[in-house]
Amino acid sequence: MPDFTDDLRLAHVLADAADAATMARFKALDLKVETKPDLTPVTEADKEAEELIRGQLGRARPRDAVLGEEYGSHGSGPRRWIIDPIDGTKNYVRGVPVWATLIALVVRGEQGDEGVVGVVSAPALGRRWWAAQGSGAYTGRSLSSATRLHVSRVSRLEDASFAYSSLSGWEEQGRLDGFLHLSRNCWRTRGYGDFWPYMMVAEGSVDICAEPELSLWDMAANDVIVREAGGRFTSLEGEPGPFGGNAAASNGLLHEDLLGYLGGS
Repeated sequence: MPDFTDDLRLAHVLADAADAATMARFKALDLKVETKPDLTPVTEADKEAEELIRGQLGRARPRDAVLGEEYGSHGSGPRRWIIDPIDGTKNYVRGVPVWATLIALVVRGEQGDEGVVGVVSAPALGRRWWAAQGSGAYTGRSLSSATRLHVSRVSRLEDASFAYSSLSGWEEQGRLDGFLHLSRNCWRTRGYGDFWPYMMVAEGSVDICAEPELSLWDMAANDVIVREAGGRFTSLEGEPGPFGGNAAASNGLLHEDLLGYLGGS
């Protein structure tokens, strides 16, 4: 199996640079916020963080392709970095500390594209999570000071904690009935939203989570971390990985139950 340790170390360096940029403007009274064509907000911090990451990748991995939320796709080839400079921009704008920079490396193999490195850095929470293929998933302040992550062993929905982002998306996708049925059959439901529920699945504090509509940069880093913690990450239709336009993540034991409720449209 290929060793992605150097790529993981680079992803941490990229996250450090992004953290410095985003924290410098978090809660700034003069923060500049624009509205993108899809009516979602983007701040100067989103743009600066992605520019910094792209610049460092251009120097350290000039042959690799890059896909980012703010500046699109650049380059081609079997290795592609996926960047979300601020996942949770609405929280960032309102001063809520639940936002993160998401960095992933996807490599093309015989079976298609697969995520092999993922880093999720949430500096306002003082948390970072990461994983590399075959090396496990971890959380901590640095590579040398980390705790390994493991998903939960909860095997019954009636004992499970289910995390989601909002109700509106499920209704828009025609999946609200399944979502409500699932919610009623779980022990607990909470709307944490964005990257956080996936990290809690990896930590074992949440058992299942799902979102009805996402972009690749929303999912690529989360996918690697959940899988390396022993869980499963698929689309709502069961397609492995972060490429299906939506997400279902679990401890593995509850995954078929999760898809059974939410996989239909």
